[in-house]
Amino acid sequence: MGSGGAAKAGDGAEQAAGPPVSGELAGGRARPKTDKSEATRALILETAMRMFQERGYEKTTMRAIAAEAGVSVGSAYYYFSAKEFLIQGFYDRMTHDHAADARARMAHTRDFAERLRIAIDSWIDTAAPYHGFSAQFFRTAADPTSSLSPFSNESHPARATAVELFRDVLQGSELAPKLDAELVDLLPDVLWLHLMVVVLYWVFDRTPDTERTREFVRRSTPLVARLINLSRYRVFRPLVRDAKGLIQDFVLPGIGKTIVK
Repeated sequence: MGSGGAAKAGDGAEQAAGPPVSGELAGGRARPKTDKSEATRALILETAMRMFQERGYEKTTMRAIAAEAGVSVGSAYYYFSAKEFLIQGFYDRMTHDHAADARARMAHTRDFAERLRIAIDSWIDTAAPYHGFSAQFFRTAADPTSSLSPFSNESHPARATAVELFRDVLQGSELAPKLDAELVDLLPDVLWLHLMVVVLYWVFDRTPDTERTREFVRRSTPLVARLINLSRYRVFRPLVRDAKGLIQDFVLPGIGKTIVK
């Protein structure tokens, strides 16, 4: 896979045949203008995900996806300017599905640790159908120059949706009013990074129903909640300030389009 949104060699002639792209989403994805165009875009995405499962990502070409979906190659490239942006489209859709599911599940609890566990369990359940070929995506996403990296500019829409979910996890809990306001502002990004650790573990987990990942979440979320809760106490304030400074100075600036406050 090429980096930064370039199409793979061999697909260039097909891409050139497509109509000009206007009204793009981040990452070269066309913004659907009608119900029909949204349905076509969804059809291409669903077809691609099924073919990735059946054939593998590398062996599935844009031409094959277009043929299977019953659309022209030019139409496929109109909605997704390169194959990797199908994965960006998948990220966007799955992130929105995850956020909706997590919010529904945690609606009746204000306990922070429980809300955090629910949100991460929801991600595992939402992603479960795609676990079998997740390692193929990880190989490309692990490349820091790839648009599929969760830290890239192209991944910003999905990442922003996820960070906003973790903002709700915290703000809807009983813990938020007790914390320093600056820490409350920073924590959603930190909790998203915690999810990235879980995702990495999940990719390599080959236990039935990713049981080890689920157990990791069950045991780690209370620990995370306790550490955040400790930040309320004066004795830990210097450590909290140091940790906050490290995150703001070295972690967040490396994430595409992240605003450091």
